[in-house]
Amino acid sequence: MTFLSRIMLLKSRAHFSTDVQRGGTTMNGVAFKGTGKRKTEMARRRVGLMIAGFTAVYAVIGGRLVQYGYAQPEVTSSILPADRLMASRPDILDRNGEVLATDIRTVSLFAEPHKIVDPDEAVEKLATVLTDLDIKGTYKKLSNPQSHFQWLRRQLTPKQQSQILALGIPGIGFRPEKRRFYPGGSTASHIVGYVNIDNHGMSGMEKYIDNQGLADLRDLGMTSDGPLEPVKLSIDLRVQNILHDVVSEAITKFEALGAGGVVLDTHTGEVLAMVSMPDFDPNNPAASAQEGWLNRMSNGTFEMGSTFKSFTLAMGLDEGKVTLNDTVDARYPIRIGGFTIQDFHGKHRVLTVPEIFQYSSNIGTAKIADMVGTEAHKAFLAKLGLTTRMKTELPEVAMPSQPREWKKISSITISFGHGVSTTPLQTAVAGVALVNGGKLVPPTFLPRTQEEADQVATQVIQPSTSKDMRYLFLVNGVKGSGRNARVDGFNVGGKTGTADKVVNGRYVGDKNFNAFLAAFPIDNPRYVVLTVIDEPKTDKGNGAALAGTSAAPMAGDVIRRSAAILGVEPKFGEDGSALLVSY
Repeated sequence: MTFLSRIMLLKSRAHFSTDVQRGGTTMNGVAFKGTGKRKTEMARRRVGLMIAGFTAVYAVIGGRLVQYGYAQPEVTSSILPADRLMASRPDILDRNGEVLATDIRTVSLFAEPHKIVDPDEAVEKLATVLTDLDIKGTYKKLSNPQSHFQWLRRQLTPKQQSQILALGIPGIGFRPEKRRFYPGGSTASHIVGYVNIDNHGMSGMEKYIDNQGLADLRDLGMTSDGPLEPVKLSIDLRVQNILHDVVSEAITKFEALGAGGVVLDTHTGEVLAMVSMPDFDPNNPAASAQEGWLNRMSNGTFEMGSTFKSFTLAMGLDEGKVTLNDTVDARYPIRIGGFTIQDFHGKHRVLTVPEIFQYSSNIGTAKIADMVGTEAHKAFLAKLGLTTRMKTELPEVAMPSQPREWKKISSITISFGHGVSTTPLQTAVAGVALVNGGKLVPPTFLPRTQEEADQVATQVIQPSTSKDMRYLFLVNGVKGSGRNARVDGFNVGGKTGTADKVVNGRYVGDKNFNAFLAAFPIDNPRYVVLTVIDEPKTDKGNGAALAGTSAAPMAGDVIRRSAAILGVEPKFGEDGSALLVSY
């Protein structure tokens, strides 16, 4: 064997020896089988490590979710999805499409305290832009390293946003939001209502909209920032503005505690205008005193005084106890239960039924109520909706008050407006039934057609009774206490009501709640106007003003300025055919 052959043989043996040492197997291919087994085991280990890794990751995620579930509300409650923060509310429009409420885009300032490097410096910088910033409260929020989210200021102006951005404070950010804007300010505040900082309806039609399902959708996260179908109201912004001006001027002129008014369509029950003062600016409701939030027209109850004589005489006529041609002896006061019922300006003679209404005779009215009877009297007022809670869209509606037990003395005093407190809006609605043919139409702040009104209306008095009441309103408007509400060409009829207010359980003569219930044109009434004024004073400073000199002129001003807008054509001359009139 040559030297080269020996070297080749040794090399071959060394190769197989190494394979045997590595695999511990023979040369017949078993060594290769052991290598495959090791690779399979290694692959299994790698898959196991991957499964363990994914399990650990998902365990961490699940643990964090549980941690957020048990976290304190202030840590996570304000962290809402962007679409929830941007959720829109529908625009609110008047009957002619004028905007009463709409959404505008804005931003709010928030902080992530765990990213704040120097809370002192951050507060100092923010205070240079937000001059009214709560220094201590803001520092407390920013110095909490466990907190990941805190609101600092909601609804910033664009200028404030740009100034804060220029400060370059780490851990400070902005979230887009919606802000409710009311172009008319306080003009229709008690009707439209207002929203809170989170754009949730708090009163008026804003709250009504939420109660129709918007709030539930928002809670379920089903709202979006897309535009919604506008909500159109029955309000005529032009008439609303006129009424607002008249009521505001009356408060100033008579130095009154408050005043209000409402204009109703006699055929549909639509509220065309309603004002209560003091009022508030829904763009900044917190700036108004709590007194301004009270809607006196629907959520305040008052004794309506002699306006109730309208219902008492309608009751007597409808029950057939009296006719317009009958007379009642009003010569002597009525003494009952230790009380004496007498007339304010008594004629001390027998009065016809129209004269009882014209002279506002307490004695004559009380005797008509006595003819009808206590139980029938109670039932008649309930039929007119004067002693039950009124149903309408506004959430702010008060429950009227009445005696727990109606006695004869109760019926007598209630006949001329003492002993029952109801809301002015209810009084106006009942007044509509007296002049529109006898139909009680529930009031609405949404558009309603004549056909829709007929479906919900209730016949409460006979059409003949309504015709007689229109005559009585006309007589009082021409000859009686409603003279100061007359407007040439528009044939206004109505009834005044001067109610002494109760102070410390006693009626006082120097504090009145005055009202005037009017309808026009009285021959075929299309609208009812009710004006009220609380504790008006005379211009001579000698006590309280009466309804004839305070509430009646208010109604006259409203009719004079709004009749043409409402489409009522004036008529001049005895037969209404004259086209021109000389002033």
